[in-house]
Amino acid sequence: MLHRCRARAGMLMMMCSAKQVVLLTQAPTLAAPSIATLSHPANVCPSQDPNRSFVTMTTNNDPREVEAIFQRKRSLRSKLRKELQNMDPIRRSEEDIAIQSIVLGAPWFQASKILCAYISCAALREVDTSRIISEVLSKPVEDQKKLYVPRVEDRNSNMRMLRISNVNDLTANSMHILEPSLVDSDGKQREDVMEVGDPLDLFILPGLVFDKSGRRLGRGGGYYDLFLAKYQELAKKKKWKQPLHVALSYSLQIVKEGDIAVTSNDVPVDALVSPAGYIPISQVASDR
Repeated sequence: MLHRCRARAGMLMMMCSAKQVVLLTQAPTLAAPSIATLSHPANVCPSQDPNRSFVTMTTNNDPREVEAIFQRKRSLRSKLRKELQNMDPIRRSEEDIAIQSIVLGAPWFQASKILCAYISCAALREVDTSRIISEVLSKPVEDQKKLYVPRVEDRNSNMRMLRISNVNDLTANSMHILEPSLVDSDGKQREDVMEVGDPLDLFILPGLVFDKSGRRLGRGGGYYDLFLAKYQELAKKKKWKQPLHVALSYSLQIVKEGDIAVTSNDVPVDALVSPAGYIPISQVASDR
């Protein structure tokens, strides 16, 4: 049941800021909390935490430059989709087991009390999260971590994270997509993580392509980037510590630095978990 898809593939792509694109020429070291500084006049996107932001440069609004970035994204997405489709099922299963074991044994996961996580989609070849979800939900409600999972609201990249306490809280919609229902079994509105009085500790993220500088390329819908930006603003307003952003990745999804074109709307991750282990990237990940 946990392997049915969410509606991300084929959704509208989030457009980048008209005045900012990312300079892709200079790679950072893993110890650096952000992308390497540039010799050009640079700005950090104000909606992002400076410890995990990409450095951007002002451009002349050249639509050809913007289109070139999105063409690179489309090309890389196409390449990785094919590679994932051709991935050996036995290898995929082995990597799923290894990745989830690393997450479940990690101090940052065990210490988390409130987290968001995605419900994996086998058709999209996402890293499996069923064991992680089951582990959280297997405990009595009063002893559970608070778990919030995605519910897509529309085709304009709007998504909510609603709390579930049982796998039966997930229902298939008309497109056979598993999502939390708006109300629980008692008819009460489900708790929305944006309305909770306590800060989120951890965000477990999907994606299509990653690199070891924290760049993440999703499937083009922009849902996670928009949601993460909104939560960052909420955390700043509340003066909360930002949650740890951890992406789960098969070995073949990690590419060399510079391959992923990014814009000012793309939110970087703090760490990756691959079959090879936990890869801290930002200062946030190193501190925790």
